[in-house]
Amino acid sequence: MSSLAQPLAVNLVQSVDWLAIAPPTIAAVVALAVLVADLFVAEHRKPLLGWASVAGLAAATLMLLPLLDGDRATFCLNSAPDVCSYTADRFTLVLQLLVLGGALLAALLSVTALKDADKRLPEGEFWFLLLSSAAGAALLPASRDLATLIVALEVASLPAFALVGLRHGDRKSSEAALKFFLSSVTATAVTLMGVSFVYASTGTLHLTRIADRIQNVDGQLHTLAQTGVVLTLIGFAFKTAAVPFHFWVPDTYVGAPLPVAAYLSVVGKAVGFSGLILVTVVALPSYADVWGPALAALAALTMTVGNVGALRQQATRAYSAVRLLAWSSVGQAGYLLVPIAAAAYSEDPEGSIGSTVAYALMYAAVNLGAFAVAALVGRTKSLNRLSDYRGLYAKNPLSALLLAFFLLCLAGLPPGIIGLFAKVTVFSAAVDAGLGWLAVVMAVNVVIALFYYLQWTALLFRAPEGEPERHLVPAPVTTAIGLTAVLGIALSGAPQLILRFTDTALF
Repeated sequence: MSSLAQPLAVNLVQSVDWLAIAPPTIAAVVALAVLVADLFVAEHRKPLLGWASVAGLAAATLMLLPLLDGDRATFCLNSAPDVCSYTADRFTLVLQLLVLGGALLAALLSVTALKDADKRLPEGEFWFLLLSSAAGAALLPASRDLATLIVALEVASLPAFALVGLRHGDRKSSEAALKFFLSSVTATAVTLMGVSFVYASTGTLHLTRIADRIQNVDGQLHTLAQTGVVLTLIGFAFKTAAVPFHFWVPDTYVGAPLPVAAYLSVVGKAVGFSGLILVTVVALPSYADVWGPALAALAALTMTVGNVGALRQQATRAYSAVRLLAWSSVGQAGYLLVPIAAAAYSEDPEGSIGSTVAYALMYAAVNLGAFAVAALVGRTKSLNRLSDYRGLYAKNPLSALLLAFFLLCLAGLPPGIIGLFAKVTVFSAAVDAGLGWLAVVMAVNVVIALFYYLQWTALLFRAPEGEPERHLVPAPVTTAIGLTAVLGIALSGAPQLILRFTDTALF
């Protein structure tokens, strides 16, 4: 009996590639360390927890460098070593760079925000939640089975609910957290039901095996498989804030602490789109005739509703600048959906997905920059209305120039070449896939977006009302603005640094 038990025990033990899983693991370990340290650190030393979190996110980001030498995988099946639950390929590394880099910039903004929050934000809990969410978001693009995908999705989402509602006694914050929670829970329930149907019809959770088996589903289970595919797509549409599942975005961004809104605008989108790409292109390529038209329609609807919503905010300067950025992010989500929809029609689906990834990286850099300047204005103008930006050039010339640059990048106008190249990349993906009508819709929406971006930009250079006040910019906020500015300017000068991903196999 012992002779039989030995080989069985050996077969059940898996070797773990710790280097492959290092980025999300470091973020998770630092999260636990910060939570425990919070119990013992004196009140006047609480800011050290923030700097430890920043250092942890920087270390997790740097751990991506050793993974550039080739694809790695771990947690593989003993019977099929090529079927794994965690894969660190090009797609994974690019999305992990976006997630961890975005979390790092949000952490830099949070260091100052927590200091100025009059103790309404508990620091230990805040950093634990931010790092935990970042760990789940970094795990998601590496997930190659539905169980790991759902777990990563929830690890990224659940702490985000608490981050939005962490300001005790703030009614807007509580309402925003509740709306965000209810919409996400609904999305999770729909996704789980869809995943369970897919598993029941295919008998596997691994994405590559689903792609093989779902084409040959027994006739009696065909309807079940189709229902599972539709429900899974609806669930991820919630996570990407696609219309009509976008209703939580404006109130959540306004009610959340501004660094958390910045985090959700970039990292939250990366989570939803990573999952959507893995489910559609990797697991369900045979259902391209289902998800292709659906995503194309969602893309057109999302960009139109988002840009029209932002245009309405610009009609009166009493509205919050963060609310305008929230509607703008809905419109940007529509652009991000275009190449994924195009992958269903394209002979080179990986190239189309590369367009989405390239656009996401470019959008993340300039959008975080806009939020960083908004955080600076919000230090003295708590309501952060559009009218508060009037005459910003007279108060802080460099911040005004950088915000103008970021807005022009989002609009796709020179000198924001990075934004122009990003939109051309997405536009080309639609045209190459034969989706001319979607390219026309996108072109119309780009023109609509120009109006509110340019109006906000012009407001920065108007004469200020009253005597302009000058304020010192905290070092963490300066660092965040500087990093995003360097990225935006560098990529405007050499957009091929990111656009090369559109010509490289990601999977």
